[in-house]
Amino acid sequence: MSLTLGPLRLLAQEGTPEAACNSKSPSVACRMVWNVSHNDDFTRFFHAWLDRPLTTLFWITMILVIALVLRSMAHRMITRITLRMAESTMSAKVREHSRTIFDGSPALLNQRRAQRAQTMGSVLRSIASIVIMGLAFFSVLGQIGLNLTPVLASATVIGMAVGFGAQNIVKDFLAGLFMLLEDQYGVGDVIDVGSAKGTVEAVTLRVTRMRDVNGVVWYVPNGEIKKVGNESQNWGRTVLDIPVDIGEDVEKVKEIMKRTADELSVAADWDEIILEEPSVWGVQALAGDAVIVRIVLKTAPGRQADVARELRERVKKAFDEAGIAVASPAAP
Repeated sequence: MSLTLGPLRLLAQEGTPEAACNSKSPSVACRMVWNVSHNDDFTRFFHAWLDRPLTTLFWITMILVIALVLRSMAHRMITRITLRMAESTMSAKVREHSRTIFDGSPALLNQRRAQRAQTMGSVLRSIASIVIMGLAFFSVLGQIGLNLTPVLASATVIGMAVGFGAQNIVKDFLAGLFMLLEDQYGVGDVIDVGSAKGTVEAVTLRVTRMRDVNGVVWYVPNGEIKKVGNESQNWGRTVLDIPVDIGEDVEKVKEIMKRTADELSVAADWDEIILEEPSVWGVQALAGDAVIVRIVLKTAPGRQADVARELRERVKKAFDEAGIAVASPAAP
């Protein structure tokens, strides 16, 4: 038995990994080399020339792999959530019970939800990539042995300079982000931002694109929008002020207007647009030789103008048949 182990004992030199690696706490790689070779000289050579580079390369590789895996998982999770947001639809029962809230247009609602989900998904994926890869980058610098204090100080100064120089862009992005989170408006909405009014065609984090009634396309930076009026959110209201001669019977005028509006509300192609029974509010003002009578109709969002035009035509025909003259109110 001793003869058999003799050559092995000659190859194996006595010692410990602590002594061979010249450290009280040898690295995992150095300890592994000693456990495999049991050779002091080879272990010392590995510790002097290969231990630190290989260990650093191993940890850099592990950091990058973990960062890429985390980023991929975060992107998949964000994409899955945003896809569910974009593809979700309301049931017919819910839509029927929510006619005063939703416009009843699945295509427009899905388009708005899809764009909002895609934009938010893009923002969240970018934020996740910046955070994860940024932490990985600084971890790699720490493994290399670089002092991070001046690097962080320089990055802070550069960030402040860039932020100050691009503060308008940052303001646009922050305003666009909160606008999307709060769902202030979306594609297809008719909005008034003060400087322009029209139908929203596209919404990004930086700019809102809208087209006015004349076909002019407006690009409005989100940071420049101080207030916005949305004519297409939840529901709309048609307010129609009709002037008649001051000598006309007001009760008769109100009766004709109410009957005409009721007929419109149950007519084909209009019963889904007019959400509630029309209401005649009565005399709104006296202007010279005219009496202005107001009627209002609750409509689907964005359809106020269509309802107003159709109701004007019908009221004009009804007045002609009843012999009621439409007056011209005096200028203020």
